[in-house]
Amino acid sequence: MTNRLLRPPPLDQLLARPAMTILSATHGRQSLLGVARRWLETWRQQPTDAQVAFDVDAMERACARQLEAQAAMHLKPVFNATGTVLHTNLGRAVAPAEAVAAVAAVMRGASNLEFDLASGKRGDRDDHIEGLLKELTGAQAVTAVNNNAAAVLLVLSALAAGKQVIVSRGELVEIGGAFRIPDIMRRAGAKLVEVGTTNRTHLRDYEEAITGNTALLMKVHASNYAIEGFTASVDAETLGRLARDRGVRLVEDLGSGSLVDLTRWGLPAEPTPQQSVAAGVNVVTFSGDKLMGGPQAGLIVGDQDLIARIKKHPLKRALRLDKMTIAALEATLQLYRDPDRLAQRLPTLRCLARPATEVDAVAQQLLAALQSLSRHRAWDVQLSAGPSQSQIGSGSLPAQRLASHAVRLTAPTGQKKQAGRFVASLAAAMRDVPMPVIGHIESDHWCLDLRCIEQADVPLIVQQFEAMLDNALGPR
Repeated sequence: MTNRLLRPPPLDQLLARPAMTILSATHGRQSLLGVARRWLETWRQQPTDAQVAFDVDAMERACARQLEAQAAMHLKPVFNATGTVLHTNLGRAVAPAEAVAAVAAVMRGASNLEFDLASGKRGDRDDHIEGLLKELTGAQAVTAVNNNAAAVLLVLSALAAGKQVIVSRGELVEIGGAFRIPDIMRRAGAKLVEVGTTNRTHLRDYEEAITGNTALLMKVHASNYAIEGFTASVDAETLGRLARDRGVRLVEDLGSGSLVDLTRWGLPAEPTPQQSVAAGVNVVTFSGDKLMGGPQAGLIVGDQDLIARIKKHPLKRALRLDKMTIAALEATLQLYRDPDRLAQRLPTLRCLARPATEVDAVAQQLLAALQSLSRHRAWDVQLSAGPSQSQIGSGSLPAQRLASHAVRLTAPTGQKKQAGRFVASLAAAMRDVPMPVIGHIESDHWCLDLRCIEQADVPLIVQQFEAMLDNALGPR
């Protein structure tokens, strides 16, 4: 069989060729049949007067490319060089090694997810994290669902359906993805009662709004914005006393979910669940994948009787955690028992507390490596490194900026008028490499902030640039 023919031979003969046999063994015969048939159909649909000879080699290469593309994972690791530590679009918190190992362990086979090993009877999946969260927060009881929005929805549905919930107007927040407190109230069947004004709410506002149909007072931590100037709000301890005096319950949505005093690492103070519980809040909700540094989860801690009601609600089953999340959550919470080593073992805290000088060292290492690559590949690009400003992200401590360092890439000196197009093309090309590098565009520069990048990552990032140049210029 020659490699160029007037007409294609029978498909079974094509599939018997050595290259196709290898593709079949690698990707499966059915997958190969599908792409081969589609390629043949495309060839046959050429106009008769324009039809070229059938190229067997071209078909084999096309089938190989298509099968490799099909086999590539759509969800894949990327390098976060955006400068946003908890980037919602990039998966928020990076899991500690202990959590990764715990997930792998329970995925390999059966586990005691809902089986009590002590009694040999059915157990509760919350049991795996309840002891840890009670220890860390001081709460009487614990449950968990798949994110904090779900936690708020479940709490309101279980404790306030058909009744009033009083919230300060200054706390009617909207979080990313159009999560709005008033909308969640409606979905839960609760009746929102707004009190105070956007910038000032007083205790008397809550006192005057309580009626016989009030189920809850609710505080919402404004984690993703800040109001400054002429402001007033009521703290949780004061609201807790009012709730007890008037026979209602106090719920607080903390959102960001810090379990430690962040000022220990030079970061701004962030309210913690343990502070809320100590202040008399009856139920507290917070996220697992923000400042806590764990997997996506909505954690609910509080009074024994209220948590029992929440766990019995039908929505709880619909929103419950799977075994992988529980394993990662338990492993992450275990790290908090050793706070002295937390910044070394918890990736999120390490990135947040990282000194700017350490980030600068990584920036200089990457700059030197890219300059060397540029010389060896005759890649015409302008490179520099300098200070930048990182942010925490995911609505956590929105006004806080972290001193950082970045490598910046832009068009060569003679192409400044095309800098915008050059930078956009570069960013797009680096999204199309085996492990994409995600930065951000700033004033006709593509910026790679190195706060979330370790020195060991630099050679791997350079490999992605080499792959990009191979795609654009051809292998050297």
